[in-house]
Amino acid sequence: MNPVLARTLRSLQRNILAGILTIGPLFVTYLIFSFLFGFLAKAGLPVVQLLGVIFPEEWPSQPWLQSVLAILLTLGVLYVAGRVTSQVIGRQALSLFEASLERLPFIAKVYGSVRQLLDTMMAKKESSQRVVLIDFPIPGQKSIGFLTRTMTDSTSGELLAAVLMPNAINPTSAFLQVLPIDRVTETDLTMEQAMSMLMTGGAVGPETICFTKPALLADQDVTPPVPSA
Repeated sequence: MNPVLARTLRSLQRNILAGILTIGPLFVTYLIFSFLFGFLAKAGLPVVQLLGVIFPEEWPSQPWLQSVLAILLTLGVLYVAGRVTSQVIGRQALSLFEASLERLPFIAKVYGSVRQLLDTMMAKKESSQRVVLIDFPIPGQKSIGFLTRTMTDSTSGELLAAVLMPNAINPTSAFLQVLPIDRVTETDLTMEQAMSMLMTGGAVGPETICFTKPALLADQDVTPPVPSA
């Protein structure tokens, strides 16, 4: 190959790689905020459009301004809901509401599952929930998951792990895997670090990770045997 052409190709490759490293994090950040803002706007837009029908003259007609108002409205509702449920009366009202939902079989199952999932995702480090790695999609390639519980195989007595595996960039979409506990590798990642890695496609994360740490034990404490003298 012509030396001049080879140098040109190497320079082009370096510049493209530098551009990817520069634009990549910005693009991932844009995707994340676009998803979040789109979700917030979609949640509040029906109310904004209804107010536009009620007050057609005073209400803005620009779509972008309606989206901004919808986002602010959704954030306001979330803030008020969180503030109310953090109070004693709010907690009692929430408990009464959840008790009422338990009378609706299908809705109670869906609501209970979603509530348990969110509680698990927001669990503190000292809880039984842990950030783990499992071999997926093929052995040798590991994916981040959240160990939500352990159970026992009724046939063989083998200890199993239920691992929730959120998708990168969009962790609200996930799937559940049940696998032997010895195929699960515990990490030293916190929930915040794991979520940052998932939301940014790995662009944000710790410098080190326990990738080859031995498989974790059961949730119960296991006392090693004392060697005899």
